[in-house]
Amino acid sequence: MEKNRKEASYTMAKEQVKAIREFYVSSFLYCIIIPVLIWINYQTTSFPWAVFPALGWGLGLIGKGMAAYGINPLWGKVWEQRKIQELMNKEGF
Repeated sequence: MEKNRKEASYTMAKEQVKAIREFYVSSFLYCIIIPVLIWINYQTTSFPWAVFPALGWGLGLIGKGMAAYGINPLWGKVWEQRKIQELMNKEGF
């Protein structure tokens, strides 16, 4: 029983580390690619089209960071614990 719990904890921690690493890679690429797009935009036209990929990718990056670090204002830890307890009571655990 204890071994299964440790394996489950290890798996969850490994998944969180993977999500954090993916967030860092995406942030790094954002910091390189968006300035290049802004430079291309500045060189080619007066319409600020580079704002759209910057905002879209930026919002996605915020969501990925919140997921990686377990920040969720709608369904946070309190909701999660309450739902787990509700399901455990329903199943008779």
